[in-house]
Amino acid sequence: MSTTQPAVTPPKVTPPPSTVSDRARKAKKKLTSPWASGIALVIAVAWTVPTFGLLVTSFRPELDIRLSGWWTVFGDAFAGEGVFSLRNYESALFDSSSNLASYFVNSFVITLPAVFIPITIALLAAYAFAWIDFKGRDILFVSVFALQIVPIQITLIPLLSAYVDIDINGTFWPIWLSHSMFALPLAIFLLHNFMKDIPASLVEAARVDGAGHVKIFFSVMLPLLTPAIAAFGIFQFLWVWNDLLVALVMGGPDTFPLTVRIAEMAGSRGGDWHVLSAGAFIAIIVPLIVFLSLQRYFVRGLLAGSVKG
Repeated sequence: MSTTQPAVTPPKVTPPPSTVSDRARKAKKKLTSPWASGIALVIAVAWTVPTFGLLVTSFRPELDIRLSGWWTVFGDAFAGEGVFSLRNYESALFDSSSNLASYFVNSFVITLPAVFIPITIALLAAYAFAWIDFKGRDILFVSVFALQIVPIQITLIPLLSAYVDIDINGTFWPIWLSHSMFALPLAIFLLHNFMKDIPASLVEAARVDGAGHVKIFFSVMLPLLTPAIAAFGIFQFLWVWNDLLVALVMGGPDTFPLTVRIAEMAGSRGGDWHVLSAGAFIAIIVPLIVFLSLQRYFVRGLLAGSVKG
């Protein structure tokens, strides 16, 4: 008597999981769609055209600015009638009525220490929060992070009163200290998150070799923090260079930066477009150079720790 053998169901073959390269290829395909590229191009043009128009206007004579728009220079150039001059920049920088050269120097004097001071303090604080175990560390870190929601405006009067009490008002010190205090919460948070992404094996290996916290910080951490430092440095540089409120409240006539002087010119000399256009482009040229020269570090700093492999 023959017996019927039960049918054997072949095992299901599970397809291998997608590789990292496959996922990267799919993400690249989504991000490089024609619609996304077109939208990005439109936004780039919308941001660039006003700046380009300001640049062209800053080189045109005063009479031409009053008679026609900046876009007419292309037709004049083809007709051989285009006129460009550096007179606007000479007037903006060196005329006694504007004298932006001294304010330009003040902007550098304000910005460089206001970037260096918070980065230095934030690096030390971020290392302590990330790699030193002490009582109340988490509560203190949350408190520092929560300071980011405090509006700058409500701190101006108490800070100014304190500066007057210690007799440093009207100097560069109140501006440096104010910008440093306002920047520290974000700087500590950003650098702390970057440090936490550094493999603990590197720190443990350094400790096995007998390195202390100082040696670990300077030899292990600091070389790996260049993208994060550059990213925050760009943010802070742009913020301080373009600041008007803090410099106007905390500073004095001898410490005012470019932004304060240009605001005064816009109010008192609103009809002098040739001087204002040159002064405005003088104010934006330095941040533009800084951003373009450090752009690769800026992108790396923003993306650091966002993807785990």
